[in-house]
Amino acid sequence: MLLTDVVRDRRVLFLGGKGGVGKTTTASALALVQAQAGRRVLVVSTDPAHNLGHLWEREVGDAVVPLWRGGASSSGLLDGVEIDPRRTTDAHLAQVGSTLRRLMPEHLAAEVDRHLELARDAPGTHEAAVLERIADAVETGLAGYDLVVFDTAPSGHTARLMALPETMSAWTEGLLRRRDRADKFAGALSGLGVRDPKAERDSEIRRTLLRRRERFERLRSVLTDPETTSFLLVLAAERLPVLETVELAGTLRRLGVPVGGLVVNKRSPDGAGGLLAARRAHEDEWLAVLDDELGDLPRVECELLPGEVTGADGLERFGAALR
Repeated sequence: MLLTDVVRDRRVLFLGGKGGVGKTTTASALALVQAQAGRRVLVVSTDPAHNLGHLWEREVGDAVVPLWRGGASSSGLLDGVEIDPRRTTDAHLAQVGSTLRRLMPEHLAAEVDRHLELARDAPGTHEAAVLERIADAVETGLAGYDLVVFDTAPSGHTARLMALPETMSAWTEGLLRRRDRADKFAGALSGLGVRDPKAERDSEIRRTLLRRRERFERLRSVLTDPETTSFLLVLAAERLPVLETVELAGTLRRLGVPVGGLVVNKRSPDGAGGLLAARRAHEDEWLAVLDDELGDLPRVECELLPGEVTGADGLERFGAALR
């Protein structure tokens, strides 16, 4: 199967790899190619160091904005959004705080606020908040678009993010098991005509946790469905990017996320002589390593371009190399 076939037949596409290899450019170019083919496409940047706006030469922020329209001759369109981790975390904690203050006794409101403030910079808080936004983007994207393309953060962050749906589901499941006794107790008291506010509060917390677990399970189902989702690995033909790509591919496969192909970016042109010829020979050695480890995956190689790739015209030229 060709790489273009993988993209054309999927509804959700993730692009990941080492920092600086051209993930945002590749994600935007693939998204534009699909939009020009008549699809409604949303490109989502989850990388805290956003480049989507710079690439498209326009303001792109935490709300969806139009990036390209096909006009009267085409139904295709391309929208974009950059997920702001800080704003996402603030909104996430505000929602959690509102729920907790409603469920907890009034005299504990200050304690709830204190714990939420401590949680703001705790390990995993930003990732959990971004995961919520990814779940939002997948749900709204599948409902309103033909394709959702995610431009992800560098490899390590992405690997953790891909593991989070399973981790969060397991964590929520543990909390739910602890709530079962409270629910049974509340049911027994209710049968006796006795009202227990604490047990009722615990039951509402349980319902909230159930909704959260179901949401993460839906997201995991999408991420691991090879008919719906594919993960493309972007790299340069150099030692560290190749090794990181092999490691990330292994992690994704262990998590059940389908890896659809490889994009080797910034390839030294063939027949350019001198320095570039030596450079290409060195790249060939690392691509041989890639073949040994991931030779079963479709691969496209994009040669180094003489100028910057920016704007719709530049992305269209780059997209032609990805077809």
